[in-house]
Amino acid sequence: MSTGADLNGMERSAILLLSLGEDEAAEVMRHLGPREVQKLGATMAKMAQVSTDQARTVLSDFRARLEHQTSLGIGSDQYIRSMLTKALGDKAGSIIDRILHGGEANGLENLKWMDARSVADLIKLEHPQVLAMILAYMEPEQASEVIHFLPERTVGEAMMRLASLETVQPGAIRELNEILEEQISGDSQSLQVATLGGPKAAAEILNRLETSRSGSILEQIRESEPELAEKVQEKMFVFDDLAKLDDRSLQVLLREVPSDGLVVALKGAPGPLREKFFSNMSKRAAEMLRDDLDAKGPVRLSEVESAQKSILQVAQRLDAAGQINLTGGGEEML
Repeated sequence: MSTGADLNGMERSAILLLSLGEDEAAEVMRHLGPREVQKLGATMAKMAQVSTDQARTVLSDFRARLEHQTSLGIGSDQYIRSMLTKALGDKAGSIIDRILHGGEANGLENLKWMDARSVADLIKLEHPQVLAMILAYMEPEQASEVIHFLPERTVGEAMMRLASLETVQPGAIRELNEILEEQISGDSQSLQVATLGGPKAAAEILNRLETSRSGSILEQIRESEPELAEKVQEKMFVFDDLAKLDDRSLQVLLREVPSDGLVVALKGAPGPLREKFFSNMSKRAAEMLRDDLDAKGPVRLSEVESAQKSILQVAQRLDAAGQINLTGGGEEML
C-alpha cells in the first residue's frame, strides 16, 4: 500500500482534515470555496481506508511545511492573499474577499454551493441572456457541468451571448440577484460594474466540455457570429497545444499528472507531442512511459479525451497560479 508519497494534493488534504477531527476540519472547510468543499468532501468520502503510514507521512510533511512558515501569527492580508492564490489559482478571488472583508453571499454566490443539476433545474427556463450572465459568473468547471443539464437548443445561444459580454451594469446584477433570491444579501449600494464573460470566459468553459460537445457549441456560435467564434477558438487550449509549452513548464506539469492518466492521454497524441514529453523526463522515466504505451491495448476515444481534459485542467490550474506558462516560450512580456 502507498505510504503517502504518491498521493495527490486533494488526497493529502483529505487525510489531513480526517486527522484533525470534526470541529477543526469544519473550521478549515469554512474558509474554502464551494467547488473546493465539494471536491474535498468527495475525496474524504472515498478514502475509506487510510493506512498509518499514509497518515504519518502526510502529517509529517504538513508539520515540516508549517515549521518553515514565517508569517504565522502576523495576520498579514498580503500573506493570506498570496497563500490562497497559490493554493486555488483563479478561484481565490471571491474567497479572499469573503475572508478579508466579511462579504455575505448573494443569490449568484449561493449558486456556487449548489450541485450542477440543481442549478440547471433552477435556471433552465431563463432567457439565454440571463443564462449567459449566470454561466459567466460561475467558475468554468462548474459552468461546464451545468451545461450538461441545460436544454441543447438554448446552450449555443447562451454561450454566444456569454462570449459577447464585456461588462455588466450594477442594475443588471441587482435584477439577476432578485431573480435568484427574495432579498439581496448585503449592501446593494456596493455593487460595481462587473467584468463578466467575453471570448476567454467562453473558451474556458468550452475547454472543460467533451470535444464533441464543445465543437457543436462552437459551430452554433460560428453560424451566427463567425468572427466571435474565431475569437473564442483562439482562446481555447487543446491537448496538442501542450507542445508549445517551454521545458520548465512541461516539467512542472509532469510532476502533477498521474502516470496512468498520462499513458491514456498520450495514446491519442501525435508523435512530436509524445517526444516533447519524453524529452522532459528522466531517461528511465521516459523508457518506462514508452513501454507502458507499447503495452497499453486499444483505448476508447472517449477515455483518451477524458484523460486529456484532466491534464488540461491541471495545466490551466498551474497557469492561473503562475507556476507554468501556457502561452509557451517563457519570454518576458513588455
